Amino acid sequence: MPDKPGSSRSPRGWYGFERYPGTVPAVLPAVLEANSAGEARVPEHSWRDAARRHAERAAALTAGHRARRLRGERHPVEDFLWTYYSVKPNELARWHPGAGVFLEGAAEERGAWRHYRPSGRDAAVDLPTFFSRRGGTVDYVEQLLTATLAHPPRFGCFGLHEWAMVYRLTPEQIRHSQLELRIGHEATDRVVESNPISCTHFDAYRFFTPDAAPLNALRPTRDTQPELEQSACLHAGMDVYKWAAKLGPIVPGEVLLDAFVLARDIREVDMRASPYDVRAFRGASGDPLTPIPIETPDGKREYSALQRGFARRGDELRHRVLAAIGVARAALAAAAEAR
Repeated sequence: MPDKPGSSRSPRGWYGFERYPGTVPAVLPAVLEANSAGEARVPEHSWRDAARRHAERAAALTAGHRARRLRGERHPVEDFLWTYYSVKPNELARWHPGAGVFLEGAAEERGAWRHYRPSGRDAAVDLPTFFSRRGGTVDYVEQLLTATLAHPPRFGCFGLHEWAMVYRLTPEQIRHSQLELRIGHEATDRVVESNPISCTHFDAYRFFTPDAAPLNALRPTRDTQPELEQSACLHAGMDVYKWAAKLGPIVPGEVLLDAFVLARDIREVDMRASPYDVRAFRGASGDPLTPIPIETPDGKREYSALQRGFARRGDELRHRVLAAIGVARAALAAAAEAR
């Protein structure tokens, strides 16, 4: 875990804007000022501009999903981001500056928001209330992300978790029953039987079929998740988005959107490398989702290369989420000292 910000009252010290670049939207550090209590304040025109830019970016990222929902269309690749993760598009569009930042002129608009408090004409995240309600979640996320960063990444799984989820199932039993298996049921089963399965992620392993679960080299559980989670796991990378969302207003908006983009990109590769035939669907780029045939040496190499890129991006975001937690803890302590 990165060092937590120090206890200095300087907004660029204990708020960590220099130590943790990207912890707050780039538009903000240049306009932050510290008052006598050492609180960072953002002029109204600056934070409203940041909130507008955030909402526009979120709208662009969610446009396809919202349009499909209006038409009643399903997208078995991207829908996962809206069903497995419980964040709604309007929640994704709501911008937060992170902890310890007072937004000037925001009291009327944000004073009634959950986990915010007004202060005169201004408003900020209500850290005492937030930690009293969500402190256990903060502790768990901090522990899990710190542990994930400490564990060596494992690049040898090749996405076989998705194959283990359909092993020896009939067509009617398969979760994405509207999709064909790219190489057929018997060949899919042979891939599972002829490759080592080494899934470390509990929330993937728990969906293995009864016949596939004993083939896994590990027996992940919820309790052992902090011991097994590692950054090469695609599902652990997607889950950075989940953890950022669970931390709500103490995570700056750009961190949440960056985590969403990572989850979206990983999901596409997860399904391209799966046994399902997803060529009829297009990804965020507009291009068809071409298969990554992990049953072949070339497919394994392609998967591993993409996996390494996701691991790097995921670790960068883990550091940013941990930085946001550190900033929130330091801001809470500084506010207590000022009372």
